[in-house]
This record gives sequence, C-alpha cells and structure tokens, in this order.
Amino acid sequence: MKLNVTQRVFVAILAANALIVLCMFLIMQWSMDRGFLRYVNQVEQNRMERLATRLGRAYETAGSWHSLLDTPGAISRCIGETVMEDPPPPPRDTKQELAPPDGHPPGHRFFRMERRIVILDATRTLLYGTNNPAEMNNFRPITGNGMLIGYLGLAPNKFISDTHQIKFVKDQKGVFALTASAMLLIAALISFPLARLLVRPLKKLAAATGHLSTGKYDVRVSVDSDDEFGHLSRDFNALAHSLDRNEQSRRQFVADISHELRTPLAILGGEIEAIQDGIQELSLESVSSLQVEVFRLNRLVDDLYQLALSDVGALTYRKSTINLTELLQEAIDRAYPQLAQHSLTLTHRLPRQPIMAHADPERLTQLFDNIIGNSGKYTDPDGMIGVSLESRDGAAIIEIADSAPGVSNEERHKLFDRLYRVEGSRNRSTGGAGLGLAICRNIVEAHEGAIEALHSPLGGVLIRITLPHIQDRS
Repeated sequence: MKLNVTQRVFVAILAANALIVLCMFLIMQWSMDRGFLRYVNQVEQNRMERLATRLGRAYETAGSWHSLLDTPGAISRCIGETVMEDPPPPPRDTKQELAPPDGHPPGHRFFRMERRIVILDATRTLLYGTNNPAEMNNFRPITGNGMLIGYLGLAPNKFISDTHQIKFVKDQKGVFALTASAMLLIAALISFPLARLLVRPLKKLAAATGHLSTGKYDVRVSVDSDDEFGHLSRDFNALAHSLDRNEQSRRQFVADISHELRTPLAILGGEIEAIQDGIQELSLESVSSLQVEVFRLNRLVDDLYQLALSDVGALTYRKSTINLTELLQEAIDRAYPQLAQHSLTLTHRLPRQPIMAHADPERLTQLFDNIIGNSGKYTDPDGMIGVSLESRDGAAIIEIADSAPGVSNEERHKLFDRLYRVEGSRNRSTGGAGLGLAICRNIVEAHEGAIEALHSPLGGVLIRITLPHIQDRS
C-alpha cells in the first residue's frame, strides 16, 4: 500500500515515539527489578543490626556460644523476634496467616532468612549456618559483655522470592505497561495533526508547482517561516518571478522581431507593387532602395543567428594569446572614416606597452566594432567619442565613452537586453534592431569578463569592459 507524505510523516513520528516509549518501559522494568531487590537487601541489612544486638544479649545470658548453641531453638527465637519487629505485610487473601506451632513468626520470611544467616566467633570460626563465609563481605560485629564476641553475616538475595514482594513488583510493572500504552495512544493522537501541520507548506508548494507547470507564472506562495520551507518558498517565488519575467520578455521579443521584420518587408512589398503597377519605374535608384531593405533584413537575420548561437553555447571561440592594445588600435583606425562622416571626433588613450590576453581576436574585433559603431550611431553630430585601455588589479579595462545625448539610470540597465532601444534622441532610423549590445554581452561573458553601461563624463554613455589579461612575468 502506497502512503502519501502526510501518512509517512505520521508513521515516522509514531514509530519514533513508540521506540522511545518501549525503551523507557524496558528501562523502568529493569530499574524496578534491580532497585526493589536492592531495597529488600538493604532492609535485611538493617534487620541484621537488630539481630546482632539481640544475639549479643543472648550470649551474655548464656555465658558462651556453646551454651547458646546447645539451647534448642535459641538462635531461631532471636531471628524470629527480630523478624517480628518488622511491620507485617498485607495478607494475600481474606484469611490471616497463622503462626507456626513452634512460635516462629508467620510466613516464610523467617525460614528464608535463617537459611542465609552465618554466625562466626571472634576468630571467624563458623558457628552457625551452612553458607560459605568466604562468599560474604558484609559482616556485622557482635558484642557482648563490652567485648567483640563474633560476627554476623547474611547472604544477599539474588532474586525476589517473597509472594508479597513479587505481587508488588508485578503490580508496578502493570502500572508501567498501562502508562506506556497511554503514552503511545497520546503520541498517536498528537502525531497525525502534527504530521498534517508539517506537510502543509509542502502541499502548498506542490499545488503552486502544478500551476507553474501549466504556464501560470503569476502564482506565489506565502512565506510563513524562516526554516527550510521558508527558504524553499522564497526560492520558488524567485523562480516564478524569473519565469514570469522571461515569458514577458519572450512575448516582447516575438513582438519586436515581428515588427523589425514587418517594416522592411512592407517597404519591399510596397516598392515592388509600385513597380508592378507602373507607379514607379524600375531604375537604378529603385533597385538601390530595394537593396538597402534587403541588407537591413540580412543584418537582422545575421544578428539573430549570432545571438541564437551564443545563447545555446554554439558560437565558436578560437582563443589564443593576443595583444589587446593592438587589437583595439585597429578597431579605432577602422572607425575613423565612418565617424568623420558624422562630424564626430574620436580620441583614444592606449598604453605604450602591450596588454596581453587569452581571447578570440575575431570575436573581440566584433565586440569593439559593435560598441564603437553603436556610439557613432547614437551620438549627436559634432560630438566626441573617447576610447581608453588600461591594466588595473589584474584586469584589462576598456572604456568607450560618447557625448550627448545620454540615457537615464533605468534605461542604462536595459541597454544589453535584446531588442531594447532607447526611445528619444538616441533612437535613430540608422540604428539596428537592438541586438548588438546583447551579442556584445555574450561575447564578454564567454571571455569570463564583465560589461556595464555607466554615465559618461562627456554627457552620453560610457561602456566599460573588464577582461582578464595575462600578467607580465618579465
């Protein structure tokens, strides 16, 4: 039979409590047997103190051990009188036990005790008893006429044999068994609601996970504790939030891609239809216009392809030891003519000594060209772009800053999101689809680096790239 989680927790709690109760019951049983036997032996040892005194007086009356031992029943009477001083045990039934005809005390306590008594004289010679004195180590001195006249020993009980004592111990064990059963019943009554209480957060998480698996990413669970369930609930909420955000990004991505593809396709369709209807002549200018839209589509598809390869980790990287200073200088030289057409000034500050890194030169060239070209597209005419490279704290720091217009703090954090373009003066028709910086981020992360957008001291945006470089050991 398969058990659910609540039933399993209930069984586990009940089994643990049952084991504890069983151990307590066995320990109490063992403690009762040994403790009560020790108590009985201690009572008999106290009785021996009185018997030693009584034997001393009997010795004084008889004058010697031989006279006392030759007197029939003398020792037995001393033992019987000592036993009679104890409180009588409760009767086993409605009839009181009758005293034996020889005057001994009632019951068998006297006979059992007499068989275990040993009397020695002052020289430790056995006078009375059948037990081996060498097996005893707790002798009581017997004094008479102010002097030591002998020793009194009693072999301890090895088990309880008295009927009343056995009944008492049995009754106590019955009480222990009843108490253990009651404790087990109480544990069962408490374990089930406790198991339900413990499993309740897990059931909430299971239900929320079911909603999450069906695409309901807005589901959240309440965090009611700071234990493992609380941490799991927080992690679940973070996961749901991330999935919800990714789903919204996916929908936005599909919408933006559709828009980016529809615009050039609409232009191509409109111009081709105009040529077909005779509204526009098929000329070199119209073909050039069509070619511009085809190039735009081709660039968008190529960016999407590069981004898809980077996302799945299929974008190839052929890393080798390269000179970052030289690579960045080549990117600056390539950008000069294009920036000059937009009346932009390009300044750079590069170190004289080479800064070496283990990287893919083709991907870093793509990275530098994208960022410098992006700054050129979104900087106002007669503006300025500054490029710098330095080694700091074991890393190569590349900064590309441009002049106005700038972007807000919130927008700077979104610049590397795919298909994101800043609304306003930095969003130009000459700009791309908003995939360039997303590709740049993937290239930097593939080189175990970091890229961030900051406020530029020139008034625009500063892109800072941090790449690990090879330390110069010369």
